[in-house]
Amino acid sequence: MRKRKPEDSIPPSEPALDELVRLSQDLDLTALAEAFQDLLAEAERLGQSYSDFARAMLYKEWVRRRERKLSRGLKCSRLGTIEGLDGFNFSARPQLEPRVVKELMNCRFVEEHRNVICVGKPGLGKTRIAKALGHAACLKGYSVLFTTTAAMLEDLHASLADGSFKRAFRRYTKPAVVVADEFGYERFDSKYAGYLFRLVSARHGTGSIITTANSGFSKWASFFPSEDQGVATVDRLLDRATVLRFTGKSYRDPQDIHGAPLDD
Repeated sequence: MRKRKPEDSIPPSEPALDELVRLSQDLDLTALAEAFQDLLAEAERLGQSYSDFARAMLYKEWVRRRERKLSRGLKCSRLGTIEGLDGFNFSARPQLEPRVVKELMNCRFVEEHRNVICVGKPGLGKTRIAKALGHAACLKGYSVLFTTTAAMLEDLHASLADGSFKRAFRRYTKPAVVVADEFGYERFDSKYAGYLFRLVSARHGTGSIITTANSGFSKWASFFPSEDQGVATVDRLLDRATVLRFTGKSYRDPQDIHGAPLDD
């Protein structure tokens, strides 16, 4: 029989609760360290088995870590204010099927690396729905990044100056979901069109893009310097995508109107 060594011995005794808290803190189980007293009291009150008590301890730590991960994910997503679907008037958007939007909130499209394209005139709620889908993906544990298409391309272009293009490019290819608002609000020059093609190609089949656009697909090719480049980019963006069409009257109205109407 192996002789017991000093280092194998149990540490000097200390109050049991204090020791459990200390060990939890040393193991970075912060939620467990805070909750031990309550968990022990609950276990004693309910007469829990060892396995039930162990499960309660691990669950407490798991919940806290999940909350922290979600908080970090929402902060990194840059989604900003999220209105969600509550109060969204689907009846004012006759071509927008509520069932389809609510099904998208399950984030199956993220699992399948498919895109979602929101198309319609300004003020119809495209960005609101895009953000709601991005938020749903965050809640599911997916990494999300919100940006405007122009800001994304400007960031990639600016990164060339200090040689950080690869790092900047990875910033837009790494997240499971990129919400690129305001696609095609202005014509792309040749460099920006090149960045966009590379980005869409890199994410094709590997990540999801949610984007919003004011004009229909027939006009998208005109945003690019060459038709071939436009077709190649748009083809990848639309491949297996879900298209949401927004119609109806704009939500945006002036708060106050003063003076006589202007002549047409």
